[in-house]
Amino acid sequence: MILETRDEAELRAQLYRLREARVDASMLRIDTLCGRLALPTTYRLSRFVAGPACDSDHDHPDR
Repeated sequence: MILETRDEAELRAQLYRLREARVDASMLRIDTLCGRLALPTTYRLSRFVAGPACDSDHDHPDR
């Protein structure tokens, strides 16, 4: 889930809805993309979604 908006009130409203739905706040991330005249400030709200569990019998490619 990702919400990107320039409207801070919309960001707060989405956070309120997520709290009402009892979403774990530690799984949320808010980024503020600071802008200038050409690119206004944008707020990005994202929610961590865990990927599939790794199979312990296979080597992980990053190891």
